[in-house]
Amino acid sequence: MPIAQLADCEIYYEEYGEGPALMFVSGLGGVGSYWTPQIEEFSRHFRVIVHDHRGTGRSTKSKIRYSLEQMSADTIGLMDVLGISNAYLVGHSTGGAIAQILCLEHQERIRSAVMYATWTRADNFFRRCFEVRRELLKAGPSAYIRGASIFLNPSWWIRDNADQEDTSVYGEHFDTDIVDSRIQALLDFDRTQRLSEITVPVLVVGVENDHLTPAYYSEELAKAIPGAKLVILRDGAHAASQTRPHEFNKVVYDFLSRS
Repeated sequence: MPIAQLADCEIYYEEYGEGPALMFVSGLGGVGSYWTPQIEEFSRHFRVIVHDHRGTGRSTKSKIRYSLEQMSADTIGLMDVLGISNAYLVGHSTGGAIAQILCLEHQERIRSAVMYATWTRADNFFRRCFEVRRELLKAGPSAYIRGASIFLNPSWWIRDNADQEDTSVYGEHFDTDIVDSRIQALLDFDRTQRLSEITVPVLVVGVENDHLTPAYYSEELAKAIPGAKLVILRDGAHAASQTRPHEFNKVVYDFLSRS
């Protein structure tokens, strides 16, 4: 089992293919298996690395106060262990917030970044969504995963997969206290005042029917980052890379291959 030993935790990771390093960074669920629909295609051209965030999946379940800064530091720590001086980065949701921090604090390590289905800072809508998700969390992991499907997936996907509980988003087991702390980290995140300082090439990907991070977040983010490109997908909701992988993969590969 591939494990990267950081200073105070172990990070589970997997890598595929050869070429320039490409880090896929997951969202709140934190597990690298979220990116399964991307691995085969992108590993033809890149050294693809996926990992389980600290507190999720097969990485150390640290009992700490989680923050986006800590998650970003763990990502850099993993790159250091793997000898990656710089990489392309694709971040989903929480991973997109991590990408914002890395593009500001470690721009020499990021060749270009895709910020997908992410947000700028918590507004009233975002806070209301996570109030509901925290109530689901109190009911236990099964209720949380089942309820979260409404936030993550388009209606037609739920229609066609009514009984599927997608462990590729959350892993087989998770600690509800850690998830709650990670949710608070999202609510605390705000880099809006510094986004104009980002100089690396950035693609912002939003989705019209995203119920959790509506497309207006992507529009705001792309407007705030100098030279950022914006693509709004028509369908796929918050987990478009899973529900519409071919369309998502094409948009991302076209950008990475030119940046």
